[in-house]
Amino acid sequence: MTGGPRAAATRSSLLRCRRRLEQVQKGTALLKRKRESLVDELFARARTAVTSREAIDAQARQAWHSLWTALSAHGSDALTPMGWPRREVDIDLSAAELWGLTMVALARRPSLVRSIAARGVLAGPGEAASQEAARNFEVLLEQLLDAAPQEDVMRRLGRALARTTRLVNTLEQRVSVRLTADLAGIRRTLDEREREEHLRIKRLTVRRRAARSPVGHPFMGCQVVE
Repeated sequence: MTGGPRAAATRSSLLRCRRRLEQVQKGTALLKRKRESLVDELFARARTAVTSREAIDAQARQAWHSLWTALSAHGSDALTPMGWPRREVDIDLSAAELWGLTMVALARRPSLVRSIAARGVLAGPGEAASQEAARNFEVLLEQLLDAAPQEDVMRRLGRALARTTRLVNTLEQRVSVRLTADLAGIRRTLDEREREEHLRIKRLTVRRRAARSPVGHPFMGCQVVE
């Protein structure tokens, strides 16, 4: 806990410190609810992300295997025209918010798997391997586009969860602890002052009573002679 100037031991400081502690406790409770919501959302999306990653890994293995088969059969020069013509892929994204966190989702994308005629290459005999490799990579690209927004959301959720956890720990382990210690110190100081004031008033009362009492007067017990 970092040190700093202590609050003055006054009634106003006591009330101010108490209000701040209540605000910190309310903020901590709100951040905990946010953290629970982020954890639920993260685990809900994690199941889909794991399935998607497994599918992408399996498709990538199949695509690269078919590519190496086509390269061994036809060579790189024969496969280069398979990438022609180049094309632009337009996709639509939609935005959403969760606890102030901006997220994106894939709203629409075109189909990337082309037919043999759409590739603009006349398939000859024995070119099934190259066509299969092209198709596998197009399917892989579709899966990557579908998974990209989900992976971005997962990273955003992870960063938000880590930041929220740090804030909760700071409020609980530093701010709340210091305010509680300051509040206890102010109360202890005020109680000591009140006890000292009571003792001082008690002593003054005793002195005043002793001063007003006739006992010990110098003319007490003397008889006046005419």
